[in-house]
Amino acid sequence: MTTVGLWTIGLALAYTAWLILGSRIAVGRSGHGGFFVSGRSFSPWTVAFCITGLFSGSSYIAIVELSYRTGVSAVWYGVAETVQILLIALLLVKPLREKLVVTVTGIIGDRFGRGAQAISSVITGLTFPMYSVATSIAFASALFAVTEIPLWQCIALTAIILLAFLTFGGMRSVAFSQTMNVLMIFVMFIVGIWAFLVSPGPSGLETLAEEQPQMFDVSNAGISLIVAWFGTFIVNVPLAQAAFQMSMSARSPEDGQKGLFLAAIIGMPLILLGIVVGVAASIVVPDASLPLVGIAEYIAGSLPAWAAAVFFVGLWACALGWAGPCQFSGATSLGRDLGSALRPRATQVELVRYTRIALVGLTVLMVIFSLLRAEESAWWNVMAWTLRNGATFAPVLAAFFWPLATRSAALTALLAGFSAGLGWYALSGFSATDFFLGTHPVWVAMIANLAGIVLVTLIQGSWRLTLHGARRRNGGLVLLVTGLAAVLSMNISAWLNIYGLMGLALFLITLGVFAAAVLLAESPTATHTKTQLWGSRTEPVTAQNTSPL
Repeated sequence: MTTVGLWTIGLALAYTAWLILGSRIAVGRSGHGGFFVSGRSFSPWTVAFCITGLFSGSSYIAIVELSYRTGVSAVWYGVAETVQILLIALLLVKPLREKLVVTVTGIIGDRFGRGAQAISSVITGLTFPMYSVATSIAFASALFAVTEIPLWQCIALTAIILLAFLTFGGMRSVAFSQTMNVLMIFVMFIVGIWAFLVSPGPSGLETLAEEQPQMFDVSNAGISLIVAWFGTFIVNVPLAQAAFQMSMSARSPEDGQKGLFLAAIIGMPLILLGIVVGVAASIVVPDASLPLVGIAEYIAGSLPAWAAAVFFVGLWACALGWAGPCQFSGATSLGRDLGSALRPRATQVELVRYTRIALVGLTVLMVIFSLLRAEESAWWNVMAWTLRNGATFAPVLAAFFWPLATRSAALTALLAGFSAGLGWYALSGFSATDFFLGTHPVWVAMIANLAGIVLVTLIQGSWRLTLHGARRRNGGLVLLVTGLAAVLSMNISAWLNIYGLMGLALFLITLGVFAAAVLLAESPTATHTKTQLWGSRTEPVTAQNTSPL
């Protein structure tokens, strides 16, 4: 083991011990109950640190890795993630807080019943450890580079550490650890800039610009990939369960919004610093087969052992910043929501116990995932996005906007999206980059998801064409635009296939059909006597038209 390895292990253990001890102290001093939302007591700054550690922690790792491969075009990943944060703040925080929402699976359960809640809880609970593994691979790669400890063992250690402080304090522990992680990430990038000034320095960037100008091309990552980043993050807005849980823990909806806006601001300089570190590593350690290992070798070779260790502990903070909330939110779905679906009369104490048991189960699952595949973070991200978003996207939209949607339709959508996504990924040979017919599995999954809920609702339900003039006009306009988009997509199909955009185009067309169905199809009992902003509904709440949440 190298000197850097010894320093890294020592500092990582000390930092982790502080997270465990500090979270216990924070929980003891808070005086607030609430395992799941910490008694809704967070200030805007607490929410900001939670969200920054969640999204930005994972984004920094992705941006450093992407900039090593594609240069400054990796900035679009950070921009897309920032757009997601802003959309959640602007569109969802206040309405969800009014409904006292905790999880996406809770939204589905409240609208479509215990069966849908149980299925969505299992899917969500099983996919969150995939996200955790994906981010933990970054620190594991760095530790492997300086200690040669196998990747899966490093990821297993991450899982066990997360269990240690999440089980005790719940959301309050998440808040403390996220605040510490954000501070550690800032320190990491300060050390990263030090490494850049040592080697290659500003002159190295000038040389790179002459030899590889594409590294400074903002579209170098590829238009299709950049579009996929924005599409994925925007589509994820109504499904960002961990972010909901954090922002719902604020003292008020306004504090939750302020926290999200602050997180977007805090993240901007860190996104740019991540690009500098990734590009610098590509100059000094070019052609590494695993970029994260190459970056670790660059840092270790440019700085004193202790400073390199500080950088690697920053990667550890990034991993914990994403994996901690993912594990906790996944356990909330698997413990609280599945538990309440199976036992509707369960007490709050029992639901907390179920969630703690679920945390143990997800820890075991995270270790198993690391044994199956521990060398490629993108692989796990594709799998998780496909299975979770592909299953829950349409039911959540229907819960928000379509009172006509039936329980059977929601169950069909959950199973159809999950199966289609998994099947398409299998046809792609489970590749993280090369997909069957050039189409990302998540688009196929969400197309099946939307189609399932529309078809079953219209076939099974009792409905009529809306009598409301404005909705008819808007619905007709949506159908017209959707039809034009379909015709255009057919005419430019060759171009769409070249850039890998056909899946996205078909998804947007299907989404247009869903929107038209929401506007045009209504319950026969609708009278349009009451207007509700949330969901753009004009029907009264009846037996066929229940609350969307």
